[in-house]
Amino acid sequence: GMVVDDAIVDVENVFRRLRENAAAGKPLPKLEVIARASAEVRSSILYATVLIVLVFLPLMALSGVEGRLFTPIAIATIVSMAASFVVSLTVIPVLSSFFLNPRPGKEYKEFIVVRWLKRGFRATWMRFALNQPLLVIAITGVLMWFAWMSYASMGRNFLPPFREPTAVVATTLDPGTSLRTTAEMADVAVERLLEIPGVKTVGYRAGRAERGDHVVPVSTVEFDVEFDESAGRSHAEIIDDVRATMKTIPGTFSAMSGPLADRVGHMLSGVSAKVAVKIFGPDLDELRRLGTEVAGIARNIPGLEEARTEQQASVPQLRIEPDPERAAAYAVTPASLTEEMAGLMGGEAVAELYEGVRVYDLVVRLPTEWREDPDRLRTLYVDSKADRLVPLDTVADLRMAAGPNTIQRENLRRRFVVAINPTVPDLVSAVEVLKARVAEELELPEGYTISYEGEYLAQKEAARTIALTSIVVLLVVIFLLHSYFRSFTFVALVLTILPVSLIGAIFYTQATLNNVSIATLVGFIAVGGIAARNNIMLLSHYLHLMKHEGEGFTREMVIRGTEERLVPILMTALSAGLALVPLVLASEEPGKEILNPVAIVIVGGLVSSTLLGLAVTPALFHAFCRRAAFKSIERNASASI
Repeated sequence: GMVVDDAIVDVENVFRRLRENAAAGKPLPKLEVIARASAEVRSSILYATVLIVLVFLPLMALSGVEGRLFTPIAIATIVSMAASFVVSLTVIPVLSSFFLNPRPGKEYKEFIVVRWLKRGFRATWMRFALNQPLLVIAITGVLMWFAWMSYASMGRNFLPPFREPTAVVATTLDPGTSLRTTAEMADVAVERLLEIPGVKTVGYRAGRAERGDHVVPVSTVEFDVEFDESAGRSHAEIIDDVRATMKTIPGTFSAMSGPLADRVGHMLSGVSAKVAVKIFGPDLDELRRLGTEVAGIARNIPGLEEARTEQQASVPQLRIEPDPERAAAYAVTPASLTEEMAGLMGGEAVAELYEGVRVYDLVVRLPTEWREDPDRLRTLYVDSKADRLVPLDTVADLRMAAGPNTIQRENLRRRFVVAINPTVPDLVSAVEVLKARVAEELELPEGYTISYEGEYLAQKEAARTIALTSIVVLLVVIFLLHSYFRSFTFVALVLTILPVSLIGAIFYTQATLNNVSIATLVGFIAVGGIAARNNIMLLSHYLHLMKHEGEGFTREMVIRGTEERLVPILMTALSAGLALVPLVLASEEPGKEILNPVAIVIVGGLVSSTLLGLAVTPALFHAFCRRAAFKSIERNASASI
């Protein structure tokens, strides 16, 4: 939709000039008219295209998941707009010379719809804007204020929620629960889940491999629930029933998410959840206490009820601790003793067995009754450097004790994680409430810190990156606009369209999504570039009429310039808007989650920037830009000399 803008502006201006030339008494050569008409809009098209390219540069600065998602959009837009500019100044004039052939001496009338639009536009919109410029500005200012209030009241999220046809239910039991007990519980849960209308299939896995990228103990079960699309129930209703069903299973705690959202969370924070509250410190028991308190605070906040703590707890352990003095007396080194006991308890590969093309390791270790009985182990003989066998209890102390089942570290520091999958769309506000409650109710001992990561941190960093790079790009845009208009007044007038375009974008976003994500910010960038582009075209045409066609700074000139730019402005807005209609209507379709908010923002912004922009820009230009217009023409004239 945006790519055809340059061609629309060029063709419309060429065709209008050809019709004027055909109706003249002494028509000029056709190619000369086309060359002049194309040159007339060349500079404005160039600067408008450069502006579009610049406003998409902030997306190139995004990193991580959001960078992978939105950088291709920026690259595609920048390359396409550059190619569109080249085509509009080379191919389009040539095609115009072939296909646009107005008959000399014939008076051409505009299409009836265009005549109605211009007549109604002149009689109502332009008349009101030029007669009451201060009222137009006041109304626009009030709309901006309401738009800002609406923006502040909307929820914040990192990415739009994925509309996946499956759900992942992570259910945890007490640490140390055996695989058999976990499987029995999982079988019961599967039976109950399959009774829910709208659930098609349920599968589960208990734990994950120790050498995988995401280690999970067998006390954690992940259920994959596939929805039945033909059941006539919404996903939200099915998910509510799944949550209620899992709460009926005693001794378990469950949290829900989607498969894709689960992986995104794991990529962002190393935890399979949208929000990860990480507590760092030296003592494991203290970390576990602090994490449990944080989880308790979170579960009392609406939307954070599914906060779950890391599966870290004290479990029974058999400790074999070498006694250095006694071991030295019997010529046994602690290192050799530790290595030997590790092989006996955990197993050691001593040979390979071949069965056809298959190869098996032959592993030797103590039988189960020995590994779990300290009294038998005390009588076990171990090797010494003196080539003698020594009873184990002679050189080491054996005792039953409690110890942590896992020890997690990050950046060399021990850490405990509280994983949260918010059940409300406003993720940022919910986490902000949690941060305030934790700071108020939880006193951290010295040497302990808390960090909030996952989608919450990613949203903050991405929004900050877009804001900082947008400020830099805005400064560059101001410099370029000043080099074109040679007046800061016109620079400010071009930029006034940015908040005007955001009025419709914000209102439409609130009416449909009521949430601001990174995709929404991308839409704001795009609609701002499109709106500023049309404003450049409009102002440059005013100056062209004054400089080249003998028009003065009059009300009639403003009306004429706006009417002559009315059709290309409406056509560019419609071409971009209509191209986005399929994405706007695909609000519930899987796979359109990222582009649907972008399309909603652009369509809403195009409506306000087109309707309000055609009133605000002429009103401000006629009321405040007389001196700036004459100075700009004089400076451009002196610069061309």
